[in-house]
Amino acid sequence: HNGDYNDVDRDVELWQSLRFLDDPCCTACGYPFDFAPIQGLTVESAENLCVRCTAYRPKFDHARAAIAYDENSRKIVLDFKHGGRTDGLDFFARQLLRAGYKYLQDADVLMPVPLHSARLRKRKFNQAALLARALSKICAVPYDTNTLLRHKNTVSQGGQSFLGRRRNVANAFKVSSNHAPNLQGKHVVLIDDVYTTGSTLTACTQVLKRAGVRRVDALTLMRVVTPVEMPK
Repeated sequence: HNGDYNDVDRDVELWQSLRFLDDPCCTACGYPFDFAPIQGLTVESAENLCVRCTAYRPKFDHARAAIAYDENSRKIVLDFKHGGRTDGLDFFARQLLRAGYKYLQDADVLMPVPLHSARLRKRKFNQAALLARALSKICAVPYDTNTLLRHKNTVSQGGQSFLGRRRNVANAFKVSSNHAPNLQGKHVVLIDDVYTTGSTLTACTQVLKRAGVRRVDALTLMRVVTPVEMPK
């Protein structure tokens, strides 16, 4: 039994070490700021953009993440993504609701970032779809896994540069022709597990907006907040 107690103690310590993300942050991508930017010093004082978004504005309208992805939180994501541990789903959903509350209030539909069918067969589940389903239960916004599809089986984004990631997911997604008519003028909230550079979310946004979606916001459980490579 001592082993069980030790496991519980380790889990409690792990959850307590998480860094929860909130304002102040970049208006566009949600990158956390250490302090609130001084209003009036920017060209558009209503917007406070991080360095990357100033240089390369994402295609999605807004993105927010609930928890910083770091050495403390990494195990939770890996256990969920590759270990199949879903016991934290209710907690994850509540954190997504906290982080994206203002974007969920008038959202029409939640769409998880899709996996390619080959990857789905190997992994047995899409963690983004599980997050979307859990969030849908507590925010009453329906979720849809049939409209946005991944028709290109891309290599893993891990370890790739900003430009490499962007090239990797270019043209990887499509909108189902059967469901496209339902998208006109809609507000879609994309759901994924980890935001690194926003390349995947941008690729999804591009096909959705081409299909007639009015607004795309993105919610991720976690995001990388360490210094990242700037776009060239």
